[in-house]
Amino acid sequence: MMTTTLRPTEPLQHAADGTRSRRYQVCVNSRPVGGIHLSTHPSLGPAVAQIKDLRIEVPDRGRGRGTVAALAAEEVARSWGCTQLEIRVPAEAGAALRLATALGYVHRNRGMEKQLGSIAPELPAGSRGRPLTQAEYGPWSEHGIEGYAQDLIDRGVPEAEARAKSQRDHEQLLPQGLATENMLLSVLEHEGSRVGCLWVAFAGEKAFVFDVETDEPHRGRGHGRSLMLLAEAQALSAGRRVLGLNVFAGNTPAERLYESLGYVTIGYSMYKNLL
Repeated sequence: MMTTTLRPTEPLQHAADGTRSRRYQVCVNSRPVGGIHLSTHPSLGPAVAQIKDLRIEVPDRGRGRGTVAALAAEEVARSWGCTQLEIRVPAEAGAALRLATALGYVHRNRGMEKQLGSIAPELPAGSRGRPLTQAEYGPWSEHGIEGYAQDLIDRGVPEAEARAKSQRDHEQLLPQGLATENMLLSVLEHEGSRVGCLWVAFAGEKAFVFDVETDEPHRGRGHGRSLMLLAEAQALSAGRRVLGLNVFAGNTPAERLYESLGYVTIGYSMYKNLL
């Protein structure tokens, strides 16, 4: 009879940010066949655990070792007092995606990227981008914090953790507000009227769209596409040739827009409630 178990390879680790983690060997009848790294989530709090790495050696794949290891990780997470477990699956890891789905994990969001050309796209006639003003920043920030928290709540994050994460993320990402280095906050205008907002960050060789939103009265008129074209132009102006973003599961209009613009999926964030 084959028995798959987890064997700790280190003491329980406590990081400065309050997270705890531990690495384990995946063993079959005491024979190591892989490894798993489990931790609490650095931004969603101690009630949410994440599988940071799960690896089964090639000769032992296809025998259910990964399934048993993932189920054993759930038990460890429960013993830590966690009520939810999260995993990030690369888009090319088809077997891992099938395993996570079979174990009851559901999509929270997916990461997408686009390789940009060398020429910035032009905005439609009558549209232009301009910097967000200081007077606009406060209302924009409040709206963004509330909206991001609600997106997390709608996709399984406990309300308290979601609101705390949204507030904390905005404070950490924009410590100097509009003056924060490598952050660009913009307004899209069409024929003189404000129609949407854009938040682009620059890090390393890439740019990233943290937030893009068409103002409600102007939706359904193509301004979302214009905002994304503005993001491409800003990325190229800053010397970045890759533009990334996250899109929440269930936001079908946004997913279709990004796919039509040439974005490809690079990974999935998935979660499972631990009953």
